[in-house]
Amino acid sequence: MGSEGPSVVTVHVTGFKKFHGVSENPTEIIVRNLKGFMQKKGLPEGLVLGSCNVLETAGEGAVPQLYEVLQLAVAGQNKETSERGQIIWLHLGVNSGATRFAIENQAVNEATFRCPDEMGWKPQRAPVVTSDGSISRVRETSLPVSEIVKGLSKMGYDVMPSDDAGRFVCNFVYYHSLRFAEHNRIKSLFVHVPLFLTIDEETQMEFVASLLKVLASPH
Repeated sequence: MGSEGPSVVTVHVTGFKKFHGVSENPTEIIVRNLKGFMQKKGLPEGLVLGSCNVLETAGEGAVPQLYEVLQLAVAGQNKETSERGQIIWLHLGVNSGATRFAIENQAVNEATFRCPDEMGWKPQRAPVVTSDGSISRVRETSLPVSEIVKGLSKMGYDVMPSDDAGRFVCNFVYYHSLRFAEHNRIKSLFVHVPLFLTIDEETQMEFVASLLKVLASPH
């Protein structure tokens, strides 16, 4: 498929392991099962499902691993997807108090952890990236959040846009990812999901499959 062919969207996905108060993180299970689930279901046209990784629920101490993972998206860029489409990082995180899905519009350059992360780090009002300056600095996704929410709502999912990804590890990873995306001319999106007790595993798997379909369709 040369440059004349239809453009391809490659989506790389991350979830998180357990953390304080959440002994079973639904996003770990979703991400571990996603490739098999999508193989059975059939990938939407124009979509390539790239790497699927589960991250340590940690901030500063896990940055080297995070960048190793983020780098995967651009390492294969020249070989597989050179000049033929878009690369998206899709990060999934759990919001244990949520009753519906939330598509996060932005991340803030502030780490204020309500409890220590899995490496024992508990920053208060610290910048995520010191060289980015103020902790009030915001980075926004370049993906059309309202269109994505609209598409998923039409499919019957209870989903909302959000401007607040918290100040814990989810926001920390999203901020780094948005910065990385901007520097590498790719895109990044963070989605908060509820616990499986609130929305069952099968529905959440279907939701992520539908989200991939929406991301693969031209906006």
